[in-house]
Amino acid sequence: MRLTTKALVTVLSLLCAVALGLAWEQAGGQSSKEKLMNPAALTEKAPDVYQAKFETTKGTFVIEVTRAWAPNGADRFYNLVKNGYYDNCAFFRVLSGFMAQFGINGDPKVNAVWMRASIKDDPVKQSNTRGYVTYAMGGPNTRTTQIFINYADNSRLNGGGFAPFGKVIDGMKVVDSLYSAYGEGAPDGIGPNQGRAYSEGYAYLEKSFPKLDYINSAVIVPGK
Repeated sequence: MRLTTKALVTVLSLLCAVALGLAWEQAGGQSSKEKLMNPAALTEKAPDVYQAKFETTKGTFVIEVTRAWAPNGADRFYNLVKNGYYDNCAFFRVLSGFMAQFGINGDPKVNAVWMRASIKDDPVKQSNTRGYVTYAMGGPNTRTTQIFINYADNSRLNGGGFAPFGKVIDGMKVVDSLYSAYGEGAPDGIGPNQGRAYSEGYAYLEKSFPKLDYINSAVIVPGK
């Protein structure tokens, strides 16, 4: 049987892809998913200033991070974005006039290794005002992966140790438009239960809260 030129090109492309994949694997390469299963290995120091671009179901927004504001938080965020942690994450807690929160992964296995991978607190050097980006936490030294974007002047949070590490510099209207009708999460409201989101992932959120908005992808902007 003789292959057409188009078919031959397709076969050769596939063979090249397989060969590259094997070479990469033999060289010890890991996929982002594999890297995410080892939080202790994701400790790269972030640039002094960098930008992260978020493509969402409502549009695009950009967060600019200034490492000097909160070095521990900036480094953790850099590693999470760079390795795809926030891809397909839901905005599971969006409270009008307060904030939009995200950072629970859709894969329960990933959640299991990150939920206790906490970082040390940073001193609060910026205020939790509109557009500023901060980690959620449950007490001293409990920051892991959950982030919130302030909708308003929430400077009352400053005294609780909530240290902003970045700010939305483009697309705040997109953040404002995120679906918020579910309100506060269970048990205080009718929104997603965080415990179930951690243990059940997408299966729980997509079935029980189908109107939530999602992050399609989040990437570090090159050279920014």
